[in-house]
Amino acid sequence: MINFNGELLENNALFLNEENRGLRYGDSLFESIRVVNGKIYFWEDHYLRLMASMRILRMEIPMNFTMEYLEEQILETIEASQMQNSAVRIRITVYRDNGGLYLPVTNNISYIIETKALDNPFYIHKEGAYEVELFKDHYVNTGLLATLKSNNRIINVLGSIYANENGYDNCLLLNNAKQVVEALNGNLFLVKGSVIKTPPLKDGCLNGITRKKLIASLEKLENYTLEEASISPFELQKADELFVTNAITGIQSITKYRKKEFDNKVAKDLLGKLNALARLS
Repeated sequence: MINFNGELLENNALFLNEENRGLRYGDSLFESIRVVNGKIYFWEDHYLRLMASMRILRMEIPMNFTMEYLEEQILETIEASQMQNSAVRIRITVYRDNGGLYLPVTNNISYIIETKALDNPFYIHKEGAYEVELFKDHYVNTGLLATLKSNNRIINVLGSIYANENGYDNCLLLNNAKQVVEALNGNLFLVKGSVIKTPPLKDGCLNGITRKKLIASLEKLENYTLEEASISPFELQKADELFVTNAITGIQSITKYRKKEFDNKVAKDLLGKLNALARLS
């Protein structure tokens, strides 16, 4: 089932047209959220990021668009899809209403909530090969807009095609300063000894929820030192571990980059902590 502005529709229902500003201009945002047995993981963080992003894009936030209202809409959509006792991937898309060219005639918004079943209720460490390469055909711009989860993901699309055509499981994106920013589907962390690095938001990486949670957790752990610092491509082959984070997968270890193969001990340790944080959220 699909929730369109509070109305539950069959997933093949026609409810958008060619004037949709998300389609025309990418004038939209989205959140990917994990829900397990009716529990929304890190819901407050997702909600606050969505609200902050809407403000940055000068969208009008409806008075009823509270955290409680959206939570109710998510759970109603899950129940209507008969997934209330399952692990579910939720996507909330918010877009500016139809009208205008580049200049909109309104800043009012509409929203869509979609559901998709997940295989496992817990974040699990996926074993097996996971090889990455740099995607250098196009670069991520730095700045505030790059940190938003907007529908402007053409670099991620092209990078995914490149990875598929060349037998890679993922690609790492670079910014205009040739610093490594993130993976196609999440934030990047690099482990060297007891130091764990992740690119800062100013480099253009997504302001990821799982990234935020891991950073907060790492700052409390005495056996690790966290650094939010730029990562050069030359550092990748010197690392002990590389891993990618996002709200759906949790942590995905990278096993190989070019000729370098990586360990996954830290990723497994942090995955256990992430599962604990999710259950308490």
